Amino acid sequence: MTIRSYAKINLGLRVLGKRADGFHDLVTVFHRVDLFDTLRFEATDGGISLESNRDDIPTDDGNLCVRAARLLLAQQRGAGVHIVLQKNIPAGAGLGGGSSNAAAVLRYLPPLLGLKFPEEELLEMAALLGSDVPFFLHGGSALARGRGEILEHFSWQSPWWILLVNPGIHVSTAWAYGSLRLKETQEEPDLRSALMDAHVDRGALARLLRNDFEEPVMEAFPPIRDTRQRLIDGGAAGAMMSGSGSSVFGLFHDEATAHACAATFPPDQFLSLTAPDFLPDPIVHEL
Repeated sequence: MTIRSYAKINLGLRVLGKRADGFHDLVTVFHRVDLFDTLRFEATDGGISLESNRDDIPTDDGNLCVRAARLLLAQQRGAGVHIVLQKNIPAGAGLGGGSSNAAAVLRYLPPLLGLKFPEEELLEMAALLGSDVPFFLHGGSALARGRGEILEHFSWQSPWWILLVNPGIHVSTAWAYGSLRLKETQEEPDLRSALMDAHVDRGALARLLRNDFEEPVMEAFPPIRDTRQRLIDGGAAGAMMSGSGSSVFGLFHDEATAHACAATFPPDQFLSLTAPDFLPDPIVHEL
């Protein structure tokens, strides 16, 4: 069984404050783009193992795929799996690659092994693994609140060409949260309404494309700021850093402008283009 595990971008990201438990309350819109890792599962008689095409990817419990499999198999004697992970999504890039991989394990490994879990239990496991993981258990886009685990899924197809650029910088999520400059109070913006109006309303687009991580991250890593500016100079209607960085995306009204802008970036930078109205292919592909 082979699975496509898609990346996400954040369309708007506001951090509303720090909670008593040490986490932060935020509001954002998660949306998948046409960039994915692949995972292949092979049932075994016991144990959990993982191999990857990337030497910098952990293959032990430091990998969310392994941790997700351990949660699923904790009470299953004699059941095991070997996972082959083909990484295409840059790590430390604000694209949720590890979270997407973990959700793919939770969703598609049980059927392979003849196991069944209630949806509520899968969601609990997902929340244990990370704040972004519950989003990837379901299709569509989602408005996220709380730590990112309170989700309102909805169907939305982007009207833009989305050009995603990763400048090859790894940004630690923990560092990014520690560098935030939070206001005393911040009202929750209506990002979903801004999203629906943004294609025809420049004011709504400006309200949408604000990321509270951008200021500290771009001060520490100027090439990320330069990447955003290059997208704007190249004709993007708007551009924003995704998540806590380091990837930046630009929204383009037409394909030709998006391709022309892409051609201005150095060849060693990672680029990905998502067409308007993109919908992920069926995730499960039988070999």
